[in-house]
Amino acid sequence: MRLWIALHLPRLPLEVFTPSWSTDAGTDVGTVVLEHERVLVASQHALDAGVRTGMRRGGVLMLLPDARIHARTPAQEADARHAVALALLQYTPQVAQAEESTLLMDVGASLRLFGGILALCRRIHANVRALGFTASLACAPTARGACRLPRPGLQRRCGRDLLDLLDAAYGLVPELHEWIAPPETFRARLELYDRIDDADLLLAGAQCLLLQLTGWLCARQLAVERILLRLEHERGRVARAPTGVEIVLAEPTWRDEHLVRLLRERLGRLVLDAPVIGLALEALQVRPMAPPNASLFPEPGGSEEDRMRMLELLAARLGPENVLQPLPLADYRPDQANVWVPVQQKVSDKARNAQLPPDVLSLPRPTWLLAKPIALLMREHRPFYGSSLRMASNPERIEAGWWDGPETRDYFIAEGQDHTLYWVYRERIGSGDDGPKWFLHGLFG
Repeated sequence: MRLWIALHLPRLPLEVFTPSWSTDAGTDVGTVVLEHERVLVASQHALDAGVRTGMRRGGVLMLLPDARIHARTPAQEADARHAVALALLQYTPQVAQAEESTLLMDVGASLRLFGGILALCRRIHANVRALGFTASLACAPTARGACRLPRPGLQRRCGRDLLDLLDAAYGLVPELHEWIAPPETFRARLELYDRIDDADLLLAGAQCLLLQLTGWLCARQLAVERILLRLEHERGRVARAPTGVEIVLAEPTWRDEHLVRLLRERLGRLVLDAPVIGLALEALQVRPMAPPNASLFPEPGGSEEDRMRMLELLAARLGPENVLQPLPLADYRPDQANVWVPVQQKVSDKARNAQLPPDVLSLPRPTWLLAKPIALLMREHRPFYGSSLRMASNPERIEAGWWDGPETRDYFIAEGQDHTLYWVYRERIGSGDDGPKWFLHGLFG
């Protein structure tokens, strides 16, 4: 038997103009929506001032001269219902539009996944609230009591339509729901109802778009690798090109919590050149969603996905150019054996698995390699660094780089008087008139 959740948006005609995330009660000057020049719905401040349903425009202006009056826009309401339906697709693929401002969800197969009906209803209510709308939820299985009533009497009292609904619910006749179909690509736009100069204040509106993206990804069984948030500015004579905020992920994701954290860090570092009047979100690069592969005994310190999320968060906070990863290069020279690239940069498997010189991994290498070798003093014919250094290993000869500056060196592990180990080398061919010199190139942990 199916289990249905009906989601009704009672204040949708009003909240398409004043979503809950864009205003608060302290700044509400009174908003009224008219249909056929009569009040259809009003904000709480307008109701407190005496505005009532059915009142004409003139009566509203007498009570609230500064009231914001809007004509009902069915097109905006349809867009809002579609946005809510798109966000709800993360809970079930069976979402349908019913009567005016109502959505139906068949969640019978989703209860165990989301922790039961109460937990699922709380999540749905929180998501709709984050989108800026007030929701009323009702949940019930297929009606049983009404089906037991005598059909002739039920038809006389309620009409034939109720019997058709019951027959469809029990599968006696085909059920003709028009399920919401997610589009092939994701592009969503949100009109802001005030000019916003602070980038931090844009997060609430961006979160609405991310909720829609999450629903679209779940419905299409995709994970996103790259998204673009466009901040739209004034149009007309003072028009400016949209400001783009691009987020590139090292690991694809379909969860909005991680995307919200990354976007919060990026917006926190953004300085706006002009007020923002609209937001647009686009999924630039997606790939098929990989099924979760949780081990029976989780790894200490978190999973690989947790580590990649931390790196992405650091890149969003510090800038991608400041969070780097090493990429090996097939070169004997220690300072040329790898290159540092941004952690979010896509690296091919061929480049990641470079053909290193034979046995190079078995050779001793210091934990800390200096960016520039330090020339050492000589005392009693021995290199000096805080104390005289004693060679603790046989030499390792490196001769390479004939194509871009040849290097010929003999590397040693040297030990100081405090038993600290250093990685030093001696030039085989002197770079000056004094002959070959000694240099410090690294320190062992």
